[in-house]
Amino acid sequence: MRIVALEEHFSFPDMVERIRPAVRAQAGWPPSDAPNSPEQQHRAQLAEIGAERLRLMDEVGVMVQVLSVAGPGAELLPPTEGPAFAREYNDRLAQAIAAHPNRFAGFAHLPVTNPEAAADELARTVETHGFAGALLNGTTDGLFLDDPRFAPLLARAEALGVPLYLHPGIPPAPVRDAYYSNLPHGLGFNLSIAGFGWHAETAIHVLRLVLAGTLERYPRLQLIIGHMGEMLPVMVARCDQILAPKITQLPRTVSQTLRDQVYLTTSGIFTRPPLEAALATFGIDRVLFSIDYPFAPNAPGKAFLDGLQMAPIDLEKLAYGNADRVLKLV
Repeated sequence: MRIVALEEHFSFPDMVERIRPAVRAQAGWPPSDAPNSPEQQHRAQLAEIGAERLRLMDEVGVMVQVLSVAGPGAELLPPTEGPAFAREYNDRLAQAIAAHPNRFAGFAHLPVTNPEAAADELARTVETHGFAGALLNGTTDGLFLDDPRFAPLLARAEALGVPLYLHPGIPPAPVRDAYYSNLPHGLGFNLSIAGFGWHAETAIHVLRLVLAGTLERYPRLQLIIGHMGEMLPVMVARCDQILAPKITQLPRTVSQTLRDQVYLTTSGIFTRPPLEAALATFGIDRVLFSIDYPFAPNAPGKAFLDGLQMAPIDLEKLAYGNADRVLKLV
């Protein structure tokens, strides 16, 4: 069976090193050589987009990885510096994909501190390189995408008919200080990211786009979120209750908006209860397989997929059919 993995990461060490240490620190990233730095822990795996990555994919039967930049990038750079940085990253990714066009696809890396340039770069990468959309990391200058400044990017994604993958990012300093400080052994950082904080942040990001009316203004815009829906499947009934249309003054319920405009992936979460919640709330046509390589190893993700007791047609949708349709891979 064909398998497409959607949230699979890479980075080029020389690009990461161009981001000045002070900029990293201000954004909450540990030094690139720190033991708890995500890119340090997986440096070799992130940098390799060739024979070794393909070997590991073949071991578990992953036919296609959709590649996206991991770690700090253009979203930390000033509006004058981000566009050239993102363009180089995307061009180098396109070269790697061109060497193995049947095995890799790409999400664009965007200079989101310059929304007009980000919109143009999205269009360039889709039209020139055939990229499948873009992946965005968390907030930009402390702002979510419902802020009006990002309208050019959202409008362009809608016009191009490509999805935006909302990935978590390092929380802003006030959030880090209030929620994640004063824990032993540096655990605040881990809690703020994949330990819990990332998932809460992305759920809030999506809900802000709903409640601000942003998704009503861009009704054809499609979003993708990872990690079994970033806790939204287990909370959506509560959202419908507390954030009902008579309160929000919006034409759709929260759950209906999510089912209309949000896809979710299985990245990094390989247990049955979250998947059951995702299927019950979003439906099989809105759930796509991902592993989150290299932050999650390939083998557990494939074992999870192999162990699912699903109708063959539904398993095919999860493993590759939905991805092929949404990302126009075939």
